[in-house]
Amino acid sequence: MIVAACGGGSHDATIDATPTSCSNPPAPESGDGTYYTFADGTGACSFDATPNDLNVAAMNSVDYANAAWCGACLDVTGPQGHVVVRVVDLCPECKHGDLDLSPQAFEQLSPLAAGRIAITWHEVPCDVSGPIAYHFKDGSNPYWTAIQIRNHRYPITKVEAKDKTGAWTSIQRLDYNFFVQASGLGDGPYSLRVTDDRGHVVEDDSVTPGDNTTTSGASQLEACPGGA
Repeated sequence: MIVAACGGGSHDATIDATPTSCSNPPAPESGDGTYYTFADGTGACSFDATPNDLNVAAMNSVDYANAAWCGACLDVTGPQGHVVVRVVDLCPECKHGDLDLSPQAFEQLSPLAAGRIAITWHEVPCDVSGPIAYHFKDGSNPYWTAIQIRNHRYPITKVEAKDKTGAWTSIQRLDYNFFVQASGLGDGPYSLRVTDDRGHVVEDDSVTPGDNTTTSGASQLEACPGGA
């Protein structure tokens, strides 16, 4: 396992493949806040339901950017306060800057009766403990491998696998928030390298694959100084 420091590069609120840095976090955004009734932690990001954590949100279709914001935590400010939410879903009809919130999150910003409110939001580190986790999609096997990163502090921008020659190969991310190697990664265990949007990197040298299983990594992605 290797943990690297922040990288460089430019970045705006729509996450792309170029990491920002701890000194240059994604820019704040603004838009409309709405709420959706069946917000239980599941959705387009393919996470499990989280009945004990219902401060969740669906990202607008412009910023969703092929699941780039999935698992990110956002500090959202509204007319009567602020709340930290985790992105778990996609709001297809929402415009750039909009968030569709759980009722539990919305009512910390405004009475539900308002229906639609003006909000601002910015990315913050998720309050996680322990190492990152690798979740293998049901149906994963040596010939078709789909990996999701869970329990991460900042949004994930890249997952790579080391091949038999020792070279790192990027795994394609699909819009349901799995990194999918259509030809498979073999029997395993796998050597994987994960990069977040602040340029932090974790390498795990012995990730055990499975079919609908979750395995812990060796470490957590680094935190930026001051909680930025």
